[in-house]
Amino acid sequence: MNIYAIRVIYKYEMLRAFETVAQSFASPVISTALYFVVFGSAIGTRIESIEGVSYGAFIVPGLMMLALLTQSIANASFGIFFPRFTGTIYEVLSAPISFIEILIGYVGAAATKSFIIGLVILATAGFFVPLQIAHPFWMLGFLILTCIAFSLFGFIIGLWATNFEKLQLIPLLVITPLVFLGGSFYSVSMLPPAWQTITLFNPVVYLISGFRWSFFEVADVSVGLSLTMVLLFLAACLLIVWWMFKTGYRLKQ
Repeated sequence: MNIYAIRVIYKYEMLRAFETVAQSFASPVISTALYFVVFGSAIGTRIESIEGVSYGAFIVPGLMMLALLTQSIANASFGIFFPRFTGTIYEVLSAPISFIEILIGYVGAAATKSFIIGLVILATAGFFVPLQIAHPFWMLGFLILTCIAFSLFGFIIGLWATNFEKLQLIPLLVITPLVFLGGSFYSVSMLPPAWQTITLFNPVVYLISGFRWSFFEVADVSVGLSLTMVLLFLAACLLIVWWMFKTGYRLKQ
C-alpha cells in the first residue's frame, strides 16, 4: 500500500476544499438555516410533533441526509472529473499506484469533507431546535457509511460524465427528488397505505430511517434493514468502480 501516494491525493483534494470555504462549507449551512426557517416555521406551526418528536427536531436527520448525499456526490464527482477534463488524470494512472490507492485518496477526501459538513449542519441545527441523540455511535456509523457510499457513487458519476452538464444530471434529477420523497420532512406512516408501499422502493428511505432512529429511536423501517441497504449500496459501488478501472471505462480515452 503506497501511503505516500494516498496522502498526496488526499491532501490535494482537502486543500482544494479549504480554498473555497464559502462554497464548500458556508453554502450548506445557509441552505440548512433556510430550510429551518421555511419548513420549521411554516409547517412546524401546523404540525407540532411526529411520533412524539417536535417537527423542527424531526426534520434534522432528513436535512443532514439531503446535504450529505448532495455534497458527497458533488465532491467526489468533481474531484475525479476535473483531472479527466484537464488531462492530469493520466499522470495519476501512469504512476506506480493501484486503483485502490487512487480510490482511497479521492473518495477518502470527499467523504471527509462531507462528514465535516454533516457535523457543521448538526451544530447549526442545534441553534434552531433542541436536539437529542439517543445512539451517538450508531449516528456516527450511519454518517460515515453514508459519506463513503455516496462519495463512491459520486466517483462513479465523475468517471461516467463527459461534460459538466452530465455531472449535475443525476444529483439534480434523481438524488434530490428521492431525498424529498424519502421521508426527509415527514414520516412514511403519514402516507396512505398504497403510497407507503410505493415509498419503500425508494432506497433513500432506508438511509433516512436508520439515521433518524439513531437520534430519536423512531424509524419507518427496521434498523437492521437500513444498515443492510447501506452496506449493499456500498458494495455495489465498489464493484462498479473496480469494473471501471479494470476495463479502463472513460479513463483510457
